[in-house]
Amino acid sequence: MNLNIDFFEIDNRHSEPKKGNILISEPFLQDNYFKRSIVLLTEHSEEGSVGFVLNKPVNMRVSDVIKDFPEIETNISIGGPVGNNTVHYIHTLGQRIPNSVEVSDGIYWGGDFETLKILVLSGAIKENEVKFFIGYSGWQANQLEGELNRNSWLISRLTPDTIMNADLDDFWVSTLKNLGEKYKIWINTPENPGMN
Repeated sequence: MNLNIDFFEIDNRHSEPKKGNILISEPFLQDNYFKRSIVLLTEHSEEGSVGFVLNKPVNMRVSDVIKDFPEIETNISIGGPVGNNTVHYIHTLGQRIPNSVEVSDGIYWGGDFETLKILVLSGAIKENEVKFFIGYSGWQANQLEGELNRNSWLISRLTPDTIMNADLDDFWVSTLKNLGEKYKIWINTPENPGMN
């Protein structure tokens, strides 16, 4: 009996890459930055796309990376392979940080860095209200669409609460568990398809 199911073919027919969506890497993607990753898209247009890998934390403090930055207990992650000498952040502080860009309902990207420092210094920010990234993920025009056509990414959405509070060690797995039976099979797939 032949099964008419391809568990590794991604169905993105009802989704498209856009600001605020997430990209979930397929289980065999071997790139060091993107292996079993979840990327939040903060920008998508005809010119290209920008996003941040949400689940690649590093054991560092923000003050280790940014000189004279006040201490804050929060996550810092590798955001992607581009601009590894830059630091970026997303937050739920809205216009409390002037010039922030709204990514989706309740999630903002960047904004006035001096205001952020003042809020951190005054203790006005909780750890789950801001996430920092070293570098970012970037795609040139049509590059991401090409990767989607090659079944590299599944497109989905997450709530702001999930984006800011998820257990990063289990994020890829827990996200897939919520997307139906087809994608649950990915969870038990070995990272190296030659292993069984």
